Amino acid sequence: MRQPDIHATLLDAARTTVLELLVKNHPGVMSHVCGLFARRAFNVEGILCMPVSDGTTSRIWLLVDRDGRLDQMIKQARKLEDVIDVTRHDDGHHVFSGLEAAFR
Repeated sequence: MRQPDIHATLLDAARTTVLELLVKNHPGVMSHVCGLFARRAFNVEGILCMPVSDGTTSRIWLLVDRDGRLDQMIKQARKLEDVIDVTRHDDGHHVFSGLEAAFR
């Protein structure tokens, strides 16, 4: 079976979107966020996390498929104790397009 071209599929804006989460920065937060998606069998195509400001918060960017369940996933993510805010970027986000060159 032929594998899809990762560069053609990861940043396909027609089928993917970027979720930007502002979270409290402490051990286990990434596990909670990824666990939420894993428990619902929702694939994360790309992930990046960096601390912001004074280090008490972090920003997580998730590249995910546009799926009929996405709105529900966002609602569930907002309910997580450590999630401060969730922003959906349907027009893409420069954070993943900027990294694409590193994986070629």
